[in-house]
Amino acid sequence: MLRLPIKEGTGVDERGGMATGLPFDDVLAAAQAGAAWAFERLYRDLSPAVTGYLRLHGAAEPDDLASETFLGVFTGLAGFRGDEEALRAWVFTIAHRRLVDDWRRRGRRPQAADHPEGLAVLPGGDVEDDALARIGAGSVHELCARLPEDQRAVVLLRILADLTVEQVARVMGRSVASVKALQRRGLRALRAELENSSERVGTGAHPFPALRR
Repeated sequence: MLRLPIKEGTGVDERGGMATGLPFDDVLAAAQAGAAWAFERLYRDLSPAVTGYLRLHGAAEPDDLASETFLGVFTGLAGFRGDEEALRAWVFTIAHRRLVDDWRRRGRRPQAADHPEGLAVLPGGDVEDDALARIGAGSVHELCARLPEDQRAVVLLRILADLTVEQVARVMGRSVASVKALQRRGLRALRAELENSSERVGTGAHPFPALRR
């Protein structure tokens, strides 16, 4: 299977945009026109989070599945219309579909992965942003493994993909209200686990603010 080169680093600058050195619209236009350097820059920015999402969802070969995802991006990029956030949501929609196809081919339910390395942790954009932004990569791996599949998908798409609630809803084919409910339950479960861990080590500190009920 063709495997695109996985680059290290997130490719995200301090302002949360693509670290391309050029305006996003210029890079996108060049990629759509077939410029290899432009597609490589888009790929370098997005591939670590995509691969991390697939790995944490138990993909058998996350690197290969990420390559399949970006082959789909490459073939469909000419018809894409939207800004940087829309592109990110579109790429993760393709990744999520490839993941579901992988589960179906293997005829099994997803299992949480055992390898947290190489994950990019990015903040989301909703009422529980602080909670999401303060979870480290190792904690994401360790804690999300305990969540039900749908809650894990929401939390990972919010943290690793940096998608909004509305974008997650489109990726998963669910309503915004459903995604918010899954996020709330998932974060409450994570908070309870962190509080239990804090009690075991003798400290009450944890990364979650009070969550809205």
